Amino acid sequence: MSTPTAGPGFAPDPTIDLQGSPNRLGPKLPIPHLGIQPDATKPWWYIAGIVLAQFGLFVALLAPATVSIQLKITTLTDVPAEQASMTAMVIAPGALAAVIFNALGGRISDRTTSGLGRRRPWIVLGSAGLTLALVLIALATGPLLMAVGWFISQAFANLAFAAFLASVADQLPSEQYGKTSGLIGIAQNVGIMVATWLSAWLSGDMLALFLVPALIGLALMTLYALMIPEPVLKENRYPFNLRELATTFWTNPLKHPDFGLAWWGRALIVLASYLFITFRLLYMTNHLGLAAGAAAAAVAVGVTIYTVASMVASLLAGWLSDYLGRRKVMVAVAILLFGVATYMLLHAETVTAFYLVEAVMGFAYGMYVAVDLALVLDVLPDRENAGKDLGVFNMANALPQSLAPGIGGFLLANLGGGTDFTALLVAALIAAVIGAVLTMFIRGVK
Repeated sequence: MSTPTAGPGFAPDPTIDLQGSPNRLGPKLPIPHLGIQPDATKPWWYIAGIVLAQFGLFVALLAPATVSIQLKITTLTDVPAEQASMTAMVIAPGALAAVIFNALGGRISDRTTSGLGRRRPWIVLGSAGLTLALVLIALATGPLLMAVGWFISQAFANLAFAAFLASVADQLPSEQYGKTSGLIGIAQNVGIMVATWLSAWLSGDMLALFLVPALIGLALMTLYALMIPEPVLKENRYPFNLRELATTFWTNPLKHPDFGLAWWGRALIVLASYLFITFRLLYMTNHLGLAAGAAAAAVAVGVTIYTVASMVASLLAGWLSDYLGRRKVMVAVAILLFGVATYMLLHAETVTAFYLVEAVMGFAYGMYVAVDLALVLDVLPDRENAGKDLGVFNMANALPQSLAPGIGGFLLANLGGGTDFTALLVAALIAAVIGAVLTMFIRGVK
């Protein structure tokens, strides 16, 4: 099916192949015109493909990030302070790779001239590279090789994720943003839940612990890649030079203040989240006093509760934001509630209390992710280069993840002796409060 005309006032663009690259699965869909938001809504099966892809990638990536790496580290040392330091050492370089390759991946996919489209090749190649890199972590014999493997894992995963998220901006009309954002939020949290359960079930087999989630991610991301009706660039319209490379990692917040404020809101809630998530298993063993196996199982139950609460919140918030046309107030309230919930963890002295806090955190985060992506898509500075701008925005996911292990590891190891989580969780609360305040200054979205 050919690309629809751009409409009055748009001259034919010789750099675009009008035939495009049709979807390989499902009934043929119209191929969007490059840089113009589609008017036609996508069918249910296409939205299902988006949701499954998000689920698969988060299973593959979040299993090691939340549990598996910490489980492997507990086999290397049983000293709490050393576990905290090793966790920071392994995870921090990978999060730095996420910062670099998310933005770079978005720019590369914007410029890709493959006959398969701009996004499809990177979704598949990134997922395959992630799978191989996770095998390297599984076979590593020490923290240094684990850190190298995690760096490579995050590099490939974020190449795939940047292309995936840009494809969502390419393909959906505005009226599907809120509901789809809510479903993506559910998929993200269900992915985390499944990842933690897989980690608990496979904890006795290090290769399966890393490989099984990776294969799930590869299969579902590839499935979605085959569903995309892609515009095709015949040639790049922009030179790729040092200036272009530098702007890959930058969207001017003075020129686009709403985008900048949304970026900081995301960065601060992710920082608040990962200050705890990075050390969640250690919280269970060193704060609540559980053995490693019991801690992994308790984390899996807690994440299940978190996920159910987030699913309820995502469905309600996504629908409500589309119905009311309001985004920022809901985002700000969600960030603030999440920060308060992280602080409540200081007063959880039993596993039951931990589960109650997980429910509050899940509701807050589900409400946040359901509305925040819709808010960001509404304030994108340049729709033709959506991959680049979303790559910059996703640095707000990745950069705090690179900072959280170092900040959290310092606070936990040096101020808490590996067992006192007060400084760590107070820092999470402060980050969330600032993020909520900044979000309220966004003007272009109600």
